[in-house]
Amino acid sequence: MAAKKEANIPFYEDINDYLASLSLEDRTKDASFYCLRLAAHHKSTNYKPPFRRGFYFVGLLTQAEETRITYDNTTVGELDSFIIFQAPGMVLSFYRDTPTYGYLIYFKPQCFSYFKPSFEKEFPFFSMHHTDFFRIIQENFLELGPHFEEIFSAYENSDDHKVASLKLLALLYQLKEFILHNDLLTERLATPEQLLLKKFITLINTNYIEKRRVDEYAEMLFVTPNHLSQAIKSISGKNALSYINERITSEAKSLISYTELSIAETFCNR
Repeated sequence: MAAKKEANIPFYEDINDYLASLSLEDRTKDASFYCLRLAAHHKSTNYKPPFRRGFYFVGLLTQAEETRITYDNTTVGELDSFIIFQAPGMVLSFYRDTPTYGYLIYFKPQCFSYFKPSFEKEFPFFSMHHTDFFRIIQENFLELGPHFEEIFSAYENSDDHKVASLKLLALLYQLKEFILHNDLLTERLATPEQLLLKKFITLINTNYIEKRRVDEYAEMLFVTPNHLSQAIKSISGKNALSYINERITSEAKSLISYTELSIAETFCNR
């Protein structure tokens, strides 16, 4: 099944389609659950242009000094160790340095036939509005690694992944406690302007390839272009158009840095 297209951004509903897009030989027989150890022998695509997945993702990675991830209008690098969570439908692009090691888990709610609550309510790091990314120290990686190993051991030693999925559920609760205990996730009282800015950035990440005018985003947010511009300026000090241009420029820089495209080809293709 080929990747579906929406706003010119590939959408991978199937886990195996996504793995194929990374030039990985690995495949899963379980359409709702897959565990991948990221190691030196995985010669996957180093640069992955913007894409969406139709499934949840959690990763624990280390030795990622040259890895770069672009999400929510932000590019982060010089990472060393980090945890990343993503709900279905979010836009993400990345450049991965070959020596990066760690654990990647892809799953759909169907693998938890016994678990009914909303993932977004139960686990606040799976937001439907943005990717959650947490920089950690090496000691944290060593602390969390054994919990991931338990899942991978159960996954690799049996074709029936019920035990592995139970261990994954336990891991999600452990990660929730870890993040809260380390003050990595904090509740914030958001003003209407802050909420509007968050929604605006989310829409940019989803639509920036096709929509590049402030009035187009104002229409989707059910506000006037003037109200949107003033609210964004008041809360961030930046004008609304600059957010759109920064997202386009950020992706163009990635394409130029990690592909053979010229500047002209980059903007022509976008």
